[in-house]
Amino acid sequence: MNQRASNLPPRAQRFEPYQVERLRQAFPILAQRIYGKPLVYLDSAATSQKPQAVIEAMSRFFLEENANVHRGVHYLSLRATEAYEQARIKVQRFLNAGHAEEIVFVRGTTEAVNLVAQTYGKTHVRAGDEVLISAMEHHSNIVPWQMLCEQTGARLRVAPIDDAGELLLDELERLIGPKTRLLAVTHVSNVLGTVNPIRRIVELAHARGAAVLVDGAQAAPHLKLDVRALGCDFYALSGHKMYGPTGIGALYGRRELLEAMPPYQGGGDMILSVSFDETLYAKPPQRFEAGTPNMVGAIGLGAAVDFLAGLDAGALAAHEQAVLAYAQQALAALPGLRLIGTAADKVGVLSFVLDGVHPHDIGTILDREGIAIRTGHHCAQPLMQRYGLAATARASLGCYSSEQDIDALLAGLVKVREVFR
Repeated sequence: MNQRASNLPPRAQRFEPYQVERLRQAFPILAQRIYGKPLVYLDSAATSQKPQAVIEAMSRFFLEENANVHRGVHYLSLRATEAYEQARIKVQRFLNAGHAEEIVFVRGTTEAVNLVAQTYGKTHVRAGDEVLISAMEHHSNIVPWQMLCEQTGARLRVAPIDDAGELLLDELERLIGPKTRLLAVTHVSNVLGTVNPIRRIVELAHARGAAVLVDGAQAAPHLKLDVRALGCDFYALSGHKMYGPTGIGALYGRRELLEAMPPYQGGGDMILSVSFDETLYAKPPQRFEAGTPNMVGAIGLGAAVDFLAGLDAGALAAHEQAVLAYAQQALAALPGLRLIGTAADKVGVLSFVLDGVHPHDIGTILDREGIAIRTGHHCAQPLMQRYGLAATARASLGCYSSEQDIDALLAGLVKVREVFR
C-alpha cells in the first residue's frame, strides 16, 4: 500500500465484503495487457467495461431470438418482443418508476434530452420563458436547450457553482422565477464527480411550477436510483455508462406528461393507424420509439441492470468511496498536482491538472504504461472556462477499480513528472 494512504483503514477491513478481485474476473477485457503491461482502466465515466453476462445475453439474442419486435406473429418475433419488453420492465424496476409505460428506450442520455426538448419543451416553452441549467452540465444537457431557446425565443439561464464544484442552491433558488418552465440538471457531474441534491432541487422547481429533467448518465452506475422518491419529471440514462452496451439508454417520464407529449419522430411502430389524410399515434412509450428499435441493445441494458442488481449496493458504494478517498489523498500529495472538483458529496471521478504538463501529454505517457484515462474538456467546455482551463486529465472509477489501479496511476504520474522535469 502506498505510504501516502497509510492512515486509512486496512484494505482487508474495507474490501473483504466486496471482493473486488473476484468481481474483476467478470470483465474479460481487464485481463489483457497493453504494451506488455496489465491494463489499468480508469476511464469508466466515458464508457464502462462490460461483464461477461452482458456479452452473453447479447450473443444469445442473436443466436436464438433474433427477429423484429412487435407486429410479428411468428415464434421468433414473439420471443424477441417478450425479451425486449422484459428489458423495459427491468429498467422500470431499476429506477423504481411506477409503470413500464414510463420507460422510453432511446440511444442514450443525449437523445433523451433532445426528445424532451423537442416535445415537452416545444409545447410548454414560449417566447420570454426561461429554461434553467447549471454551470456543471455536459454539452448534452446544454445544446438541446440552447436550440429550444433559439427556436422559441426563450432564455437560457445558468445556476453557478463554487470553487469546490458544488451547486449554489441559494442562487439556483433565486433564478427559479415565474417564467421558468423547465430546469435541467445533472445528478452527477462527469467532470467533478459532484452529486447534486436532486430531491431538494425538484422541490424548489416544483414550488414555482417548473418541470425537472435529470441527467442521470453518471449517476446510474454509482447510486441507488428512485425516481419517485426524487420526484423528478424526467430522468435520462445511458446503457454504456452502467456496464451495458452503447447505442441504448432510457428516458423516464411521468406517465401523464408522456401521454400529453407529441411524437419525437415519425415512422413505423409509433402509430395506431395511418392514412393519407391523418395519422393516429400510439400511446407511450411506443409513440416515441419510431422504427425498428435497438433490440439487442435493450437486452444488453437489461442484463446490465441484472448485473448491478446482483451486487450489494451498500458494499459497492463503500468500496467506491474507499478507493476514491485513497485516490484523492494520494493525488493531492503529488507535488504540482491540483484536483478539480472537491465537493463533499461526490463519486469516483478525479479531474486534475499537473503544473507544466498538458493533459494530453499526461494521457499519452500513461497510455504507454497500460493506464487508460481521459483528457480534454470532457464535453463540458463552459465548466472548463469556469475554472480557467482548456482541459484536464480525468481518472474515473468503476465497480472493478481498486487501490492497485490508483497505485499504478501514481507511479505513472511520477514518470510523467520525470519526463517534464
